[in-house]
Formats: sequence, structure tokens, C-alpha cells
Amino acid sequence: MTPAPDPVDAAFAAQPREGFLPLDQRPLAALDRPLPIGWGQTNSQPSTVANMLRLLQVAPGMRVLDVGAGSGWTTALLAHLVGPQGQVHGVERVPELVRFGADNLAATGQPWARIVAAEPGQLGLPALAPFDRILVSAEADRLPQALVDQLADHGLMVIPVNGSMHSVRRRGDELELGTHGEYRFVPLR
Repeated sequence: MTPAPDPVDAAFAAQPREGFLPLDQRPLAALDRPLPIGWGQTNSQPSTVANMLRLLQVAPGMRVLDVGAGSGWTTALLAHLVGPQGQVHGVERVPELVRFGADNLAATGQPWARIVAAEPGQLGLPALAPFDRILVSAEADRLPQALVDQLADHGLMVIPVNGSMHSVRRRGDELELGTHGEYRFVPLR
């Protein structure tokens, strides 16, 4: 019996990294390292993205928030994982990257996903909460309550905090926290 294909591997095959990089970085897309996308931001290392997506346990039909959407790659990968019956809301604070990421995402033909500009002084998209899953691709210095508040009951967030990858599952008023290795990201602002 053949094992079922890994959904994260299938998402990576469907949404190659090259399409989400500036032209001068595309020849480096296969390297397992972060690559600059401008404005002091990076496209994360593929193995890190894969690990985060596996921790996030995204399933078809879920509503997902992608904080720090950047070039749109993680938003497109999440859109592949939730499928047309789901929704992915990417949010990005750098206006030029909002445009770059939204254009890259549009080219994937997944209209159930979008990237919008972050509201000044606001983390995430509280007006659209709750979310089944939240992926944060920027490092916080502490667990942001504003994002915890946007998690649905039984929702799961994956976020780097102080150099460690954390999973946060909400069960009513309780949180289950896990730590999953050391990672470095640009700061969450």
C-alpha cells in the first residue's frame, strides 16, 4: 500500500518558491536559506517553512491568518493546503511587499487567498477573527496576546518567540504551548 502523499510536499510542488522571489534572487531559489526580498525582509528558508506548515496542521476548508505575508509564498502554500473551500488572509506591514506579494499570489489562481496591508498599530486582522490557524513569519519577543485572541477555539498558531518556534493551541480559555527548536526571523512589528 502506497502511503498518502504529504500535503506540505504537494503544496511546495504546486507553488514553487521561484515565483515569489525578485528576479535577481530566482536563480538561488533551490538553496535552503533565507533570501532577501527587499525592504529589509526575507523569503524564509524552505525547510523552516515546511516545518512550520507541518506544525500548523492545516486542513482543507480552514480559515487561516498569515502574519508577515512578505512575498506571498506562505500565503500561496496555505491557500493550496486549505483548498477552494477555505480562506487565507495574508497581512503585511511593508506597502511595497503588499503589492509584490499580492501580485505573486494572484498569479497562482487561488482567489480564496488574499494579502492586505496591516493596519497601523494593529497585529493580525481582528475584525475577521476567529481563525482556525495562524502562521507568523516574524519573531516576537513574547507571545502576542492580540494574536492569541484571534484564534478560534481549538485553533492553532505557530510563531517564533525569542529564537524558538512555538505552537499555541487554544482550548476554551486554556492554552497548550509547545516549543519546537531554535529559529531566527526578522522582528515582528
